[in-house]
Amino acid sequence: MPPVRPALDVQTWKEIAHLLANLPMSLFGFVYVMTVLFTGASLTLTVVGLPLLALGLAGARLVGRFERGRARLLLGVRIDEPSRLPLRRAGGPLARMWLALKDPVAWRTVLYDFVRLPWGILTFTVVLPALFVLWPVLPYIARGLTNVDRAMVRALLSPSDELERRIAELESDRGVVVDTAAADLRRIERDLHDGAQARLVNLAMGLGLAKEKLQEGRADDVVAAMVEEAHGEVKLALQELRDLARGIHPAVLTDRGLDAALSAVASRCTVPVKVTVDLASRPAQAIEGIAYFTVSELLQNISKHSGARSASVDVWRTDERLLIQVGDDGRGGARLDAGTGMRGLAERLDAVDGVFVVESPVGGPTTVTAELPWRERQPEGWGKPPVP
Repeated sequence: MPPVRPALDVQTWKEIAHLLANLPMSLFGFVYVMTVLFTGASLTLTVVGLPLLALGLAGARLVGRFERGRARLLLGVRIDEPSRLPLRRAGGPLARMWLALKDPVAWRTVLYDFVRLPWGILTFTVVLPALFVLWPVLPYIARGLTNVDRAMVRALLSPSDELERRIAELESDRGVVVDTAAADLRRIERDLHDGAQARLVNLAMGLGLAKEKLQEGRADDVVAAMVEEAHGEVKLALQELRDLARGIHPAVLTDRGLDAALSAVASRCTVPVKVTVDLASRPAQAIEGIAYFTVSELLQNISKHSGARSASVDVWRTDERLLIQVGDDGRGGARLDAGTGMRGLAERLDAVDGVFVVESPVGGPTTVTAELPWRERQPEGWGKPPVP
């Protein structure tokens, strides 16, 4: 709960406005419930009863959205919006109507509107006279009454249960995964276009000129130089393709696991890195890949920005979680909001139910802890249909 402030500041006036608006809003909600929903319930034996009740519950959802917005604006209560009903996937009209009739969010909003009328009358009759005769203690009265309002909004207008909150989180995480995949595809396309593709084009042009000269019977030093230059372009293109493949999924990770792959990454870091991997078995391919790229990105940050003399990487398993801890003795000051790199790692881990924590006071040291769910590794080809 927010602390009590005796001064008549902006927040106190917002709370007073919310309490005075309780009466008209509770009257509207009570009348809506009595007329629309009770009329629909009383006509359930007729053809129009259940459709009217379903429409009334859909309207109750809109009333609940408005009340959450009012609480957010005037009381500073942040409540997640419930997920929408999956009406498009429900099937026919009867299935959609049944889904709306059993909507727990709408029924709790109905209960909220039904019990709010006495409370709205009480808050209005207390606050209005207090504006004139009890103004020295009015902030305390407003804070106490709005605390009850906050509790009612949280109890009755929040998402229905943990499943509702989980659905909202998964919808957000799905967007992060899609954006990350699109960014990776754009990076691969850009690297291919600017690197290996350009070199292969130059290689084709050089070999074409050398072919023309050979057809003319001019096998001299110029042709030899052209072939030598083409050979160099081939080696550079192959190296760039290897680097690109390592950025997508390194072969050493697939063949030998995290210990060898992280040791290879640490060997390319400009700071001496001690790598300790304590895993009795290998996690799923997706989890292993995320762990690898997380450590790789963190070690790149240490090389570029930390000014450290040494660093460490520790990987271990605890129950059903894979834990990663990367530390250095550099200057510190790393933050999630300082750039897109750290924030991108946090979003990628959050998309798979992971945790990303940065502890980096100014002056150091810096410790980054990443936590991933442990999923057992499936054998190669698992889940694929058999080849006829």
